[in-house]
Amino acid sequence: MMKIRVRCFASIREIVGAYELVVDLPEGSTLNQLLRDLCERFPRLQALRGSLLFSVNREYAAIDTTLTEEDDVALIPPVSGGADV
Repeated sequence: MMKIRVRCFASIREIVGAYELVVDLPEGSTLNQLLRDLCERFPRLQALRGSLLFSVNREYAAIDTTLTEEDDVALIPPVSGGADV
């Protein structure tokens, strides 16, 4: 197993109840597997699943990115606000 730090922002932080989580995943897991695990633990995340962005170690990453021990993952929710001009 490997430990992955997950930083949660805005609505994601409200859903999970924390700014940061430490998640144990099997070696070779991907962001997709991490997200599935988090959606099982926090079912309300499922509603955001298709609109999330991800970063791994402060660089944007695709859902199929393979994670390694002690990676720092950020879950970035959709941004709203502003006005149409």
